[in-house]
Amino acid sequence: MEPRADLHLHSNYSDGAFAPEFVLKKVAERRLSIVSLTDHDTMCGVDEAIEIGKTLGIEVIPGVELSATIGDQEIHILGYFVDQHDREFQEYLSFFRTQRLKRATRIVQKLNALQVPIKLDSIIERAGKASLGRPHIAYMLVEEGYADSYYEAFDQFIGNGRPAYERKYHLSPRDAIELIARAGGFAFLAHPGNHISETLLIQLIKLGLDGIEVIHPSHPPEMVKYYRGIVSEYFLLESGGSDFHGGLRDDDNALGRYTVTEQCVEDMKRRLFDLHR
Repeated sequence: MEPRADLHLHSNYSDGAFAPEFVLKKVAERRLSIVSLTDHDTMCGVDEAIEIGKTLGIEVIPGVELSATIGDQEIHILGYFVDQHDREFQEYLSFFRTQRLKRATRIVQKLNALQVPIKLDSIIERAGKASLGRPHIAYMLVEEGYADSYYEAFDQFIGNGRPAYERKYHLSPRDAIELIARAGGFAFLAHPGNHISETLLIQLIKLGLDGIEVIHPSHPPEMVKYYRGIVSEYFLLESGGSDFHGGLRDDDNALGRYTVTEQCVEDMKRRLFDLHR
């Protein structure tokens, strides 16, 4: 069977439900050969995942997922082959995590004003070492009985435009792309099928994107074909994966279904070699 890669996975270092070891063992069960751990605003789990991957015969590519905004629109940018020990990059990630905590504080204050008396300390305790985000608040809303599901928590309280919504710290796409590049990595637009117009997509490509996440659970076959055409037209790289989180996301069936070929990874490595020779 041809080796397959899932280049979009999350662990409990951000908003995933499971530790890297558990995620890698599930990956092994699905017979995947290459993965990338792409936690939000943190690479704290990468070294751990690489070592676990060695014992399981799985190659782990250092990855990260950054959030950027352009106008009122939030976009996610995946970084691959980023140097997880790069000092400047780590300083920025630490700053972004601090901003996440400040945002969570504002969200909780809004929820309290809505007579939803959840406590920030409880959310932080539940999140543990994770890069704090809205999913952790959603989990608490479900646990405390204020929402019936993870998705209802967003729809009713903390999703975009809902009464307890708070904007993220502003990072421009250009800055995100350049930050990843300075740390030796490639920048890919994550799940563009989620409300990214063609005009915006071309604008982002001109800012220096290296590739596009073509394969994603939110992309039906016709969308995959469209983005693959864009990749070919603009000489970009292709990525893809399950965007697996686990837990209340109920997305276990996505793991192993949304993959790219080993050739996609080899194309990245070849371009990386060309850049540094």
